[in-house]
Amino acid sequence: MRLSKRTILALGVVALLAGLLAAAPQGKAPAKGQKKIENTDPAQRLKWFDEHTALKQQSPTKDVKWRFIGPSDLGGRCTDVAVPLGSRTVFYAGAATGGVFKTVNAGTTWEPIFDDMPTLSIGDIAVAESDPNIVWVGTGEANIFRASEPGIGIYKSTDAGKTWKHMGLEGTYTIARVVIHPKNPDIVYVAATGHEWTTNPDRGVYKTTDGGATWQKVLYVNEKVGANDLVMDPQQPDTLYAATWARIRKRWSDPVPGGEDGLFKTTDGGKTWTPINSGLPDTNFTGRIGIDLCRTKPSVIYAYVDNHTPGTEPRAGDRDSYGRPRQRGIVGAEVYRSDDAGASWRKVSPPGMERFGGTYGWVFGQIRVDPNTPETIYIMGLGLSKSTDGGKTYVNLYSEGLHGDHHGLWIDPGDSEHLINNNDGGVNISYDGGKTWRDFHDGIPCVQFYNVSFDFSTPFWVYGSVQDQGTYRGLIPLQKPAAGAPAGRRRFGLAQPKWETAPGGEGTIIAVDPTDPNTVYSSSFYGRLERSEYKDGQWTSKEIYPKAAQGEPEHRGQWLAATMLSPHNPQVVYHGFQYLFRSMNKGETWEKISPDLTYNNPAEQGKWPYAIPFACITAVDESPFKFGLLYAGTDDGRVWVTKTSGDNWTEITAGLPFNKHVWKVVASKYDPATVYVTLVGRHDDDFNPYIFKSADYGKTWVSIAANIPGGPVNVVREDPKKKDILYAGTDTGVYVSRDAGKTWSVLGGGLPTSYVWDIAIHPRDNAMIIATNGRGMWIIDDLAPIQNAAK
Repeated sequence: MRLSKRTILALGVVALLAGLLAAAPQGKAPAKGQKKIENTDPAQRLKWFDEHTALKQQSPTKDVKWRFIGPSDLGGRCTDVAVPLGSRTVFYAGAATGGVFKTVNAGTTWEPIFDDMPTLSIGDIAVAESDPNIVWVGTGEANIFRASEPGIGIYKSTDAGKTWKHMGLEGTYTIARVVIHPKNPDIVYVAATGHEWTTNPDRGVYKTTDGGATWQKVLYVNEKVGANDLVMDPQQPDTLYAATWARIRKRWSDPVPGGEDGLFKTTDGGKTWTPINSGLPDTNFTGRIGIDLCRTKPSVIYAYVDNHTPGTEPRAGDRDSYGRPRQRGIVGAEVYRSDDAGASWRKVSPPGMERFGGTYGWVFGQIRVDPNTPETIYIMGLGLSKSTDGGKTYVNLYSEGLHGDHHGLWIDPGDSEHLINNNDGGVNISYDGGKTWRDFHDGIPCVQFYNVSFDFSTPFWVYGSVQDQGTYRGLIPLQKPAAGAPAGRRRFGLAQPKWETAPGGEGTIIAVDPTDPNTVYSSSFYGRLERSEYKDGQWTSKEIYPKAAQGEPEHRGQWLAATMLSPHNPQVVYHGFQYLFRSMNKGETWEKISPDLTYNNPAEQGKWPYAIPFACITAVDESPFKFGLLYAGTDDGRVWVTKTSGDNWTEITAGLPFNKHVWKVVASKYDPATVYVTLVGRHDDDFNPYIFKSADYGKTWVSIAANIPGGPVNVVREDPKKKDILYAGTDTGVYVSRDAGKTWSVLGGGLPTSYVWDIAIHPRDNAMIIATNGRGMWIIDDLAPIQNAAK
């Protein structure tokens, strides 16, 4: 399919004459009969990891070590904390995509204890009250962020985290809660939320009575509804309360209430369950519900309801947290109380809490009741709030170092003033009921990077956008080779990388001018591009993104909207919405150089307040051989090429897997006709490795995944010195090929299981930097050993 500028202009005139200027142009519909691959067999995922482990042990480059470069004082999203009964020094913390960390000295030092597992996505941790050596980890974050990673079931340790054994439930993918019988540690209940993106039956409440050898599903609604919370009456352990949630999300929509969310109760250890929703909002409008009870008075139960009943109309010009035009809101956060063990509920929270969870209350849904008094409760949303009058009034708890976006809280049953909170910045501890807090950002380096870029300073800076933190940059200190050292080997001093904030939001591609390290391009949210200049120790930013014409809807920009500077002239900027734009003057003016390159399927556009920008350009690259030889890829799986700076575009999707998110497209440095593309199926619960190469400008594609055991493959890069060396970043680590993709091996040693979302290779310093989503940035300081060993 070819579209010329003349054709585009003619279509525009026709649209104008027809009075359709405000309508977004429709992309080409996908061919009939194309099927999307979904739901990788979880047993296959476990097999792939075993193969990865074998390749890691056999790696010819395992003596080339990865070095962690930080940030070491920032932290990242943590999902749970667990403490052995009676302990004030031993804590376990679970990170969303960073694994499990343990301290034995109340947080003075932390040790990662889950680094070699198939997944570092953690949903919940539980320690048996009857035996502190028994620790359970339910994998798979249950908060279903756009960047959440799936788990692979549940693990058990009988030696306080020294060793782990997989205990099944691999098909659940996300686990929200693990509850252990207070007297019999062989009896365990699991609340499984199930697959994030697709329907599946492995969700609900599971029970084992033999320590995990076998499991029985004891509560199940349907293939879309999972169990997202579970609490046990400690005085009557056969009595449990469960919250269920219709929580499938789409690439274009956050989860939408479906009339199946609600609460259930069992008094016979899960044999039978009774709905207990009397007094709660209409289940057609309830979203996620969090529950908790008072340990010393378990008849008192609280429910934190994300109420989606339509709320107030917006004022003119109102925008949401991400800068999008606001429409009618929802009622939002509400707290309900039962004093009769769930038989009836009454609302206790005051009005005006609709913004407590922002536009994404489904991310939170956590509530805790003081184990020693039913009148003190804590609710978690954008902030952490405390009530001491049974939920009638609240005080926001805040101190320096206490990050926002809260996902869990532990209250010491022996001392209600002793709290441990987990949030998007990590873990915090309080000894005075929340008045003051201490953070552990320097002990749990679970920073969630989306990408990495660099400049040409000496030493160079690396840049990356960080989930819920914004954009950061780090100065990477290098020293000249020591006298007499072999060529290609460096000696590093004691200087540590220096990290600081940089321009840009939490989700943005960053482009640095290679001729001027003080000029940086990055977006705030959803492609709202800025150009930033660094002078006299300060950044000055100017919004430069191309705006829609008056009367047209705003452009659709992805979370990581494609941005790049031309390798031929750094004043030339390319930026992708559903159209590709080009600026010849550093973003001062723009020209639209493509039509809508997406399918723009109306059925795949969400509705407020659940809508997520979709059908957008997510990858762009320009050949270093020719100005205007451009490739572009979209989040709905289309790939295009133009050899004429956008005068004509040719779709080159044929031969690639259908409807997968194009993560990277890379024009070769060695051959003008060669291009690579990586696509991810994560949003379809599809974990096949998709990495393709074309030697004819995309006319035909060949998979070069070869022996890479499982995906997603997020990124591919060519070596800057050796033509046939390729590097690939996957959701388990980094691979290298020395034969142009015919075979692959694990690259280097010392890297934990990591979600490697981007790779950058500094051509001057011959160093490779990777951005991991959950364990910060790492570096191989010199690629010479890999290059010199190549054929």
